[in-house]
Amino acid sequence: MPRLSPRLRALAFLLLAAAAPARAALDCAALAGVDAAVAMRGLPAPRIVNLHGSVPIVTMEPFAEFLVGMGYPEASLRDPFDGALTRSSFADSAELAGALAWFYERDAMRPMLVGHSQGGMMVMRVLHELAGGFDDAIAVVDPSTRTALPRTTLRDPYTGDERPVVGTQVAYASAIATGTLPRLLLGQWTMIPKLRKVPDSALEFTGFAIAFDPIAGNLGEPEPYVATGTCAVRNVLLPASYSHIGAPAMEHLARQPSTRAWIVAWQPGATTPVPQDADVRNIELAADLWYSIRRHWCLEGQRAAALRTPS
Repeated sequence: MPRLSPRLRALAFLLLAAAAPARAALDCAALAGVDAAVAMRGLPAPRIVNLHGSVPIVTMEPFAEFLVGMGYPEASLRDPFDGALTRSSFADSAELAGALAWFYERDAMRPMLVGHSQGGMMVMRVLHELAGGFDDAIAVVDPSTRTALPRTTLRDPYTGDERPVVGTQVAYASAIATGTLPRLLLGQWTMIPKLRKVPDSALEFTGFAIAFDPIAGNLGEPEPYVATGTCAVRNVLLPASYSHIGAPAMEHLARQPSTRAWIVAWQPGATTPVPQDADVRNIELAADLWYSIRRHWCLEGQRAAALRTPS
C-alpha cells in the first residue's frame, strides 16, 4: 500500500475526526461509580511517573498494574527510556522536572507524580524544582534519552507562548509513607525544611501517612503537609495495620470483582464496609489514589481532547 503524504494524512485525520461520534462530556466532579475502563476508554491520559523507595523490596510496579487494571492506559505509565512501570527515587530531580515539562509540551496534559517512601521525598523535591526552589532555570529533558535539550523554555500548547520550565505544574501529586527521619539518616538535609510544604507546582496533593510507622519515623501524630499557596492539600492517616514496605501492593484489588467495584464506587467520606470475600490489603489507599487520578485523567484528558478537536 502506498504511503500517504503528510498533507493527505492530515486530511484523512480530519475526515475521521469529523465522522467519529462525539464523546459525551464526563462530569469530572461526579465520577463515583464511573468505570473508567469503559467510560474513559480512548480519552487521552496524562503521564504518570511512579517513584519507588530507597530499598525497593516492593517497587511501584504493582501500583502501576493496579492502575492498568482499573482502566488507565498502560502507555501513559511506561517510562519512555526503558519501558519500566516504576522509577528509582535516587534520581536527578531537575532532570525529572525537565521531563515533566517535555510531557506537558507534547501531550497538552499536566502529568502526575506518585511516590512511595523515599519516592515521596523525590515527588516533593521535583515540586520544589518546578516552583524554582533550587534553581531559576531548568532545562527541558527528552525522557526517551534522559538528556537535557539546549533550552530552558517550552511552548505552551494552549497559549502558544514560550515560557520557562520553572512554573510548570503537575495535575496531581502524592507521597505515601514519606518520613523526616529517613531524610536525616540519608543526609538529605536540603529537603528537611521543604518536605511538608507543598508549592503551587501541583494543583492537588495528597499526603498519606501510616499510623505508628517506625520506618518513616512516625511514632505519634504525623506532621501534616501544608500548602504554601493555593494547592489543594489533603492529609490521610492510614491504619497501623498497613505495612510501610508493602503499601504499593495493590494489583490484586483491580483483579477481584468485589474490591474493584468497591473502589469504583468509593468517594471521600464513604462509609461502605470493605468486601469480606476478598484480599483487601491497601484498599483504602488504592481507592483514594484512584479517585484523584481518575478525576485528573478526566479533567486533563477532556481538556486535551478539546484542543485537538478541529473547530
